[in-house]
Amino acid sequence: MGQKKNINMSTDDIQEKVVKTPEEKTEDKKSKGKKTVQKKTRSLKYKAVRAQIDKTRKYDPFSAIELVKKLSYSSFAGTITAHVVLMDKFIGERAQLQFPHTTGQSLKVEIANDEILQKIEAGKIDFDVLLSTPDMMPKLAKLAKILGPRGLMPNPKQGTLTAKPKEKKKELESGKITVSAERKAPLLHIVIGSTTMDTKQLQENLLALIKAFKGKIVTVALAATMGPGVKVATET
Repeated sequence: MGQKKNINMSTDDIQEKVVKTPEEKTEDKKSKGKKTVQKKTRSLKYKAVRAQIDKTRKYDPFSAIELVKKLSYSSFAGTITAHVVLMDKFIGERAQLQFPHTTGQSLKVEIANDEILQKIEAGKIDFDVLLSTPDMMPKLAKLAKILGPRGLMPNPKQGTLTAKPKEKKKELESGKITVSAERKAPLLHIVIGSTTMDTKQLQENLLALIKAFKGKIVTVALAATMGPGVKVATET
């Protein structure tokens, strides 16, 4: 048996490997298929705003959010995402989370019935979460190849397979969600709000996320859609 690879990442790793600007993502796509791998270059604007961050420091949540908002350089209201590294043993870890304030993102939730199944078969998937009662699962099993890769197949672990789908739908639409780390790495990427939100509200959303994974977190960094990562002190 091979030795398990240590996939812990430092906060600098988060900034350099996890938090990518749209320009970098475009460059990544352009570089695919090329034999020679060129070193990624940061834009001058990115370098200018990153220079205002003390890399040796972990900022308290309020200060970190203020800095992220200040250094966001998109021409639109960007989202603020928390990039979280958990301990190795928490790969795939799940937690129930309800933010005290809206993040600006709403979930469209559907309950499986014959009409929804027909839409899925026709390739019309316009929902974020699919709920099902146990008696509908035999019919849904035929659509597993469509729903599975999209993470939409109802299952009891996520609470999407339930005898009370209407209650669950109301709960999800009110903002209560199940968040989980990646299957192959102990990483979370969770939107906590937008750059136009009040800093106090963003702080409370961030603290709710930290509390949900208390005792399991290695590092946290915040970043706007276009902006550098800012390391956060999680011991509050």
